[in-house]
Amino acid sequence: MISRRTALQIMAALALPGLARAGGTGFSGSPMLDELVNAGILPDVATRLPEKPRVIDLKAMGREPGRHGGTVRMLIGSQKDIRLMTINGYARLVGYDENLELQPDVLERVDNEGDRIFTFHIRKGHRWSDGSLLTAEDFRYCWEDVILNDDLRKGGLPRELLARDRPPRFEIIDQYTVRYSWDAPNPNFLPKLAAPQPLVIVMPSGYMRRFHKSYQDPFRLSALMKEYRVKKWADLHIKMSRSYRPENPDLPTLDPWRNTVAPPAEQFVFERNPFFHRVDENGLQLPYVDRVVLSLSTPDIIAAKTGTGEADLQINALDFADYTFLKDSEKLFPVKVSLWKRTQGSRVALLPNLNCADEAWRDLLRDVRMRRALSLAIDRREINLAAFYGLARESADTVLPESPLYRDELARAWSAYDPETANRLLDEMGLTQRNSDGIRLLPDGRKAEIVVETAGESTLETDVLELVTDHWREVGISLFVRTSQRDVFRSRAMGGEIMMSMWTGLDNGVPTADMNPSQLAPTADDQLQWPVWGMYYLSLGKKGKPPELAEARRLVQLLAEWEASALPADRTRVWGEMLDIYTDQVFSIGIVNGGLQPMVHATRLVNVPDKGLFGFEPTSYLGVYKPDTFFLREEG
Repeated sequence: MISRRTALQIMAALALPGLARAGGTGFSGSPMLDELVNAGILPDVATRLPEKPRVIDLKAMGREPGRHGGTVRMLIGSQKDIRLMTINGYARLVGYDENLELQPDVLERVDNEGDRIFTFHIRKGHRWSDGSLLTAEDFRYCWEDVILNDDLRKGGLPRELLARDRPPRFEIIDQYTVRYSWDAPNPNFLPKLAAPQPLVIVMPSGYMRRFHKSYQDPFRLSALMKEYRVKKWADLHIKMSRSYRPENPDLPTLDPWRNTVAPPAEQFVFERNPFFHRVDENGLQLPYVDRVVLSLSTPDIIAAKTGTGEADLQINALDFADYTFLKDSEKLFPVKVSLWKRTQGSRVALLPNLNCADEAWRDLLRDVRMRRALSLAIDRREINLAAFYGLARESADTVLPESPLYRDELARAWSAYDPETANRLLDEMGLTQRNSDGIRLLPDGRKAEIVVETAGESTLETDVLELVTDHWREVGISLFVRTSQRDVFRSRAMGGEIMMSMWTGLDNGVPTADMNPSQLAPTADDQLQWPVWGMYYLSLGKKGKPPELAEARRLVQLLAEWEASALPADRTRVWGEMLDIYTDQVFSIGIVNGGLQPMVHATRLVNVPDKGLFGFEPTSYLGVYKPDTFFLREEG
């Protein structure tokens, strides 16, 4: 039975024009909803679906058409991980398929004229999870009342909505058609709509108006601010509209499942969206599974709980180190374990902070010879065998062979084990003096001691750094490890307190030329090798500092060229030059990539691929594999 909260929202929506019960189907809904349909609380499935739902041809994908019903259990390490449902649910205006090609999803069609003019055709009859229609008004509200509102967007428009620093022209063509037009190309627009944390350009306006000062009575708005413990109406609107981390159970959604539990909680129950827009080739409305239950657990024991059958679908919070235990669990519990390939440019990477506050070390780390020497001094073969059983690929931090942009010379760039050349480069820099322990001395007389900081979230990092410590000592560099919590870790990096950190490499190791290459340039404050330069770009020059290295400036220039490009050949050229610079300059010291990721699911959960690409970008974890098509086979 669907939750009382959901039923009440749908009952309220029954008063909306156009939401009446219709006869005739050709479509099938979940039996979970039959009682509400029979009671007249919920329209039948033909009315709940758009006039032209998105049809998922499972047979063409090599999967089975499924059945409705059941609950899937997942484990999360913190309450904020409810965002995994938004990422994995992966309902987007446009989204990637398994081949990483863009397809209309929520939208019926997109007309793209030279990456300058985008006309969006909304599916007629498409509804939010509360039954209200999705129309052009929801796009207008988000554009005029949210994005252009100074109280709600103090930092100005998102960069993704600018082309040559100019915003688009927004037009409503009719109730189901809107258009965004720029004078220059904006190739970043559609990929950002397809991202794991998508650019938000549409909101359920009927619901959100009650939290907006332009539409709500001031006294009622004041009461709502007091109820939700915020001091400004803008904070209230932001809190109630947060879709990426769906903490507001009342917020209508377009996702396959919607949260029914407000935090704090130990368990979050996501119920099927009765108005979800996808069907299979047999006319069964997706998702197949009625509920997904996320249970809070201590991160350290998620692998153990998964292995004993306490999760029906688990990939996040697992690591390759858990694989042997999980594989053994197949003999005792009804679980199946497979290995997917991680998409990062490097499973672990050393990131020298070119903005560190220590002037002596900042100068050294900005010298490409230091970065190349540190990379050449690492015996990646030993690390691969010891930490990854030889199953990963020794490589620089770069794109994977699965990317059409891959070139073998990029993987080899400064990644061979060559301590002789490393020593020569360090000597060339003037670091010729050593103490009695063989550690090199800096120009100011200090020992060449590099402190590598981590967020302390994985024993893998510690294991790798132990080996790197021995490798660097051979070339006269001493390494020390310091761990701190993730939030503190990032704050210290921004403040220049971190000299070097260990993190993953490039987030998207399987890009196409049509995907934004911003990960190769200083563009964000969470890029640990240049956070201050990244903040400068992110804030449009209001904070941080511009890049002081010519090669970093060139990367930013090339990114601008990509953003102004309209031809695939131009984008491919830009990607190629940016990859050349990034790997040759060793802005990130990659170690291995192509690492394997355990995927565990209950044996009765069907349509989970045996192989896949796992990463935040561009696959949105499980998102491109459409978990709404996974189903539970009847037992017995």
